[in-house]
Order: sequence, then C-alpha cells, then structure tokens
Amino acid sequence: MAKESSDRTTIDLFANEKRRGRPRSNPLPRDQQLRVNKRNQVKRDREKGLKRIELKVSQDLYDALNEQASASNISRSQLIEHILQQSVSSIFEV
Repeated sequence: MAKESSDRTTIDLFANEKRRGRPRSNPLPRDQQLRVNKRNQVKRDREKGLKRIELKVSQDLYDALNEQASASNISRSQLIEHILQQSVSSIFEV
C-alpha cells in the first residue's frame, strides 16, 4: 500500500509530518493542564495554611478593589484579607 498524501484517515502514516506553529511544550491537553495546575495551587495554599473563600461582588466594587489594590501595590486578595482583618478586629474591640 502506497502512502497517499491526501489521505487523512490513516494518521499514523503522517506521524513524522511537521505541523505549523509552535511545538507543544506539554504532552497534556489544555484542560488537563489547567486541572493539574489548579490542583498544585490548592496543594501549595494548603501547605501554607491558607483557606479558600469565594464571593460574588458587583462590578463597581470589583473595580474599586482593583484600583485600591494597584494604588497600594498589593494584590486584590491581600487587600481583601487586610480589609477583613480590620473589620474583624474592630468587631471584637467593641
């Protein structure tokens, strides 16, 4: 059987064919890469003693938090943690 260049159903015959673009740097598909990266991030956070809290806020509050965080040269997460710590400490002072 001859190798027909227009036949795309027998992919194994074209294993050595070069593809256009940047070569893959990771053998896993993108969705699996994201899952692995997220799992590793959660593991690192757990080792640091961090817990995850998720909340939904309005776009205006989100923008205000971003602006304040960038003005303070800290991350939004650090800003929210600082605000929460101040609020909790003021509650317990009363």
